[in-house]
Parts: sequence; C-alpha cells; structure tokens
Amino acid sequence: MSIDTRLWSNKIRKLTPYVAGEQPKAEDLCKLNTNENPFAPSPKAVAAMQAVLLEDGQVLRLYPEPESDELCRVLADYHGLRREQVFVGNGSDEILAFIFACFFTKERPLLMPDVSYSFYPVYAQTFGVDVHTIALKDDFSIDLDDYRIPCGGVILPNPNAPTGILLPIENIRKLASEHPSSVIVIDEAYIDYADEVKSASAISLIDEFDNLIVTQTFSKSRSLAGLRVGAAFANPNLITALSIYKNSFNSYPLDRVAQAGAVASILDDAYFEQKRQEVIALRGDLVESLKGLGFEVLPSAANFLFAKPSHDTLSTKEIFDALRASKVIVRHWDKPRIKDHLRITVGTAEQNARLIATLKEIL
Repeated sequence: MSIDTRLWSNKIRKLTPYVAGEQPKAEDLCKLNTNENPFAPSPKAVAAMQAVLLEDGQVLRLYPEPESDELCRVLADYHGLRREQVFVGNGSDEILAFIFACFFTKERPLLMPDVSYSFYPVYAQTFGVDVHTIALKDDFSIDLDDYRIPCGGVILPNPNAPTGILLPIENIRKLASEHPSSVIVIDEAYIDYADEVKSASAISLIDEFDNLIVTQTFSKSRSLAGLRVGAAFANPNLITALSIYKNSFNSYPLDRVAQAGAVASILDDAYFEQKRQEVIALRGDLVESLKGLGFEVLPSAANFLFAKPSHDTLSTKEIFDALRASKVIVRHWDKPRIKDHLRITVGTAEQNARLIATLKEIL
C-alpha cells in the first residue's frame, strides 16, 4: 500500500522508527526474542491489580495519582533513596525519551557505544541530538579511555544490550567523575540479572554524583512488560527537569492498575529474588548447552545470551531462519559487527531444551 505523505511534517518524513521484537501469534511457538521473563509476575502484584478492578466501579472513572507518589516512595525505600530522587513513567522507554529531550539537546555530541540499544539513535533523531558512537573493543567490552573526550552526555546500557556484558561499578564511577558537566545515563533494564545486583547497580552512586541518572524497568525481572512501568533515579535537580517535561507531555503516565501492581511487585521481594535466581541458573545451563554445540557465548549479566555459532556451511542468518521455520524465535540483526551473532532470551527449562534440540537438528 502506498502512503501519501503530503500532509506529514518534514521531521516525520525523515524519521527511521525503532523496530521492536516480533510478537507473533502462531501456536506452539517457542518465543525467545524479546527478553521477556519466562515466569509469571508476583502473585501479590496480580492480586493488587485485581483488587483495583474489583473496587467500586467509580475508581476507574477517576484519573490516577499523577506523580505516582506511593510507587515512588516504595522505590525510594527499596533503594535507600529519598522520594525526590525517584521518577516513574510509562516504561523506561518513555523515560529515556524524556532524558534525551531534557539533557542531550546540546552543542556537544552525545556519546554511546556503536553496539547498543537500537532505540537510542531513534531518540537522537527525534530530538535532534548529535551523536558520536564509540566502537566497542573486539571482545565487545567498553573501553572507558575512548570516552575521555568533550561531550554533551553519555548513555550506556548496563549490562549492555545486545551483548549482555556488565560494566563494573568502579568504571561507572570513573565515567561520572570525568564528565562532571554532562549527564551520564546508565540504562539498567537488565541489572537485576547480575549475580550481585545491589553492588552492580549504579543507584549506589546517586548521592555521590549529581550528573548521574539510572533508569530501570519492571518489564524484565518483574515480569510486568504488559503494564509499561519504568523508573529513573537521580539528583533531585534532574528529577525536577523530568517532571516538568512529563507534565508538558503526559500528566498521567501510569494508570491505577499499573501503580498498584508495581508497588506490590516491589514489596514482594522474596518472590522477586526466587525468580531472579531461577533465571540466573537457567542462563548458566543454557550457556553450557550452547557451548556444547560449538557456540561462542559472551559473558552475560542479563536474561539473554549473545552467541555466535561456529559452523562451516550455515551462516548465522540461515540458522536464524531455520529456527524460525521450526517456530523457535530468537533475535538477529543484519549489521556488520553483529550479523554473526544471535541474541537468545533465557526461557524456561522446557523452552531452552526445545531450542537446543532444534539447533542440534539444524546443525
């Protein structure tokens, strides 16, 4: 179908949108492509959301609390912060968009890795942010010496996506200290899958650096991707800027059901820790299975693996297509540095076993 763009603005004509991972509807699908949690959310979170819906029917007639104060207070208590150091939004993607608008539209370029979350360049194009990408090393790790240049900001996923490699907390401290006049954003969508999450998270540095923002999401480790809840942690001056932008864009980003579910999820720490550890164990088993098939697997602190098959006759794209034909969906990008790798979500034991059995047939 041809599209008539004559009524479009020049900006929208030029935008290249982000391509999300597929959400196919086929039956008997083994879906390992979008890093969703293989386990259900906390039963207490589900009960809290059901309670909202079962209340007097008048409750959904009213707007939700615009600043999500209870959720922000619970998050502040959980991370040992103050309420004014916490901001929440409609998924961490919305918060990242606000960050680009608030802090990165400057004369100097924004620094980011060349292999990173592919939404960042879309945000940059949307908000007119000049970007300077910095190549990862041959082993896909970040060399902080390459970031020792003047800039308008830095953004890094940690663990990185799609590689899964974790940057040590001391490296983040060094980065923030070397750019005191630039906002440093650490996107921790997958940080809960680090072995020692409390010591790995840059939230511990918030009081030390007024230029640091840490973003997290409820979509991965909290199993609430369908709710769209994200959070940011930073100096109150930066949080205030995000609130100003939010209230100029969407004053009520989180509905009543989402706020209730997110609060209950944070409070059910025992369930969270149990499922976190289960995914970490499944990740270790999957690494060994893939290596047994000749794959090179990068060290991962996330709920996915970045793996390179070593096969004499089949390309990675051919293996990806063969998996897809067998209804096993993983992620592949046809980009120069990463076209030989697959990103594979850690699934249940049954899903992982199906993946390995299918790969054995293909290979």
